[in-house]
Amino acid sequence: MLNMSTERLKRITVEEGKCGGRPCIRGLRMRVTDILGLLAAGATYEEILADYPFLEREDILAAIEYAARQADHSVLQTS
Repeated sequence: MLNMSTERLKRITVEEGKCGGRPCIRGLRMRVTDILGLLAAGATYEEILADYPFLEREDILAAIEYAARQADHSVLQTS
């Protein structure tokens, strides 16, 4: 599972001057946050893939995994 995750995350790219340096899918101008926003709005994988034919199912899974890893950190609260 770990190897698959590592391979999947290679689909996420960050390039200076493209999408403001935000994480994108495979160097395309489709940001991780765009995919997450579509999913949050209730779009299915099938709808996303139909609307954006340059995307692949693994791209959607990579975006989800990238977000999960970004959210997996301790949050320290001040009192």
